[in-house]
Amino acid sequence: MTCVDGIIGRRRVHGELTTLGIKVAPSTVWEILKQEGFDPVPERASTTWADFLRSQAGALLACDFFETVTPNGQRQYILAVIEHATGRVRVLGTTAHPAADWVIQAMKNLVMDLDDAGCRARFLLRDRDGKFPALMEEILTEAGIKTVLTGIRMPRMNAIMERWVQSCRHELLDRCLVWNERHLRHALREYERFYNQHRAHQALNQAAPLRPAPGPIIDPGRIIDLHIRRRDRLGGVLHEYSRAA
Repeated sequence: MTCVDGIIGRRRVHGELTTLGIKVAPSTVWEILKQEGFDPVPERASTTWADFLRSQAGALLACDFFETVTPNGQRQYILAVIEHATGRVRVLGTTAHPAADWVIQAMKNLVMDLDDAGCRARFLLRDRDGKFPALMEEILTEAGIKTVLTGIRMPRMNAIMERWVQSCRHELLDRCLVWNERHLRHALREYERFYNQHRAHQALNQAAPLRPAPGPIIDPGRIIDLHIRRRDRLGGVLHEYSRAA
């Protein structure tokens, strides 16, 4: 009895017992359910959006387009995908003209990359942007990935992807003057490596998507004599700190 929900659940159980020829008062059904911990909470059996994201995190991807503008006024469209479970990001590319052919090729590349990495994604979460062509869903379906659309003007339904976009803007695009498409691709590759291999994430207990968190230093003497090495990316826009050998 795992899907009992309020009055409807009590009535259904009472009805099923009656169908089986078991005569029992509705109040008796209520008392038994109450003793077993089934409170009359409305919509007990319903699944919220947050429940879906948590239960499917290991098989869930999310993608989105976002924009930036070069100094000469050219608008660039960036397409990226994130794995909900690991936080790993893949920047699929950037272009001034996100035509259907470009998006389709990006999706084909993604499917091959996921297969090589052993990622068994089952769902891809995205918004209803017109830049996503219909053929894209066919490509994903063939790979065993179902497309899940967010509601209209409801960016919070894709909050994990939106949070990464915000991080990319604050940590890279707002601090770096991008000259052209080639320069933007280079900057995004560097940020992708930084984000996946070094940047600490609270949701991952300060690990990175592709790097486990190092063990704590227990010996006080080692902390006093600790030597730190800093590596700069993109001319100092990004900093990576590590223990010197």
